[in-house]
Amino acid sequence: MKTNAARLLDRLKLPYDILTYEVDPNDLAAERVAEKLNLPPAQVFKTLVAQGHHHGVCLAVIPADSRLDLKALAKLSGDRKAETVPLKEVQNLTGYIRGGVTALACKKPYPVYLDQSASSFEQIAVSAGKRGYMLLLTPADYCQATSALCGDLTLV
Repeated sequence: MKTNAARLLDRLKLPYDILTYEVDPNDLAAERVAEKLNLPPAQVFKTLVAQGHHHGVCLAVIPADSRLDLKALAKLSGDRKAETVPLKEVQNLTGYIRGGVTALACKKPYPVYLDQSASSFEQIAVSAGKRGYMLLLTPADYCQATSALCGDLTLV
């Protein structure tokens, strides 16, 4: 199955693999997705929707087993303060539902911030824009497709 995110990568002529997993609607945790894909949680990245007080909505892409450092995100995005967007607003802003949010082919071209830990992997897994589907691609190709800026985004 091709998602809009995969079609975007096709248009950009960027290589990727599609990975699939069984969805449990009662447990959408990114760590569980990593287990189902047989990948380390640090290699599977989740996309969180945040909002800075001056620059607006942005996407933070961090490892499955990490927590977002909102102060670090604010600093990287040039904002004084950032907070995550309420879950009920995510679909309206991105076009994606929880468990399927991706910066690839998002409803609007929001700024994307990728945790620097992605560079330690040959490939990373990110949502393909639909629950049960992930894309495996190089961090460089992901950055090219999303215009992501890399930085330290996680709490230690």
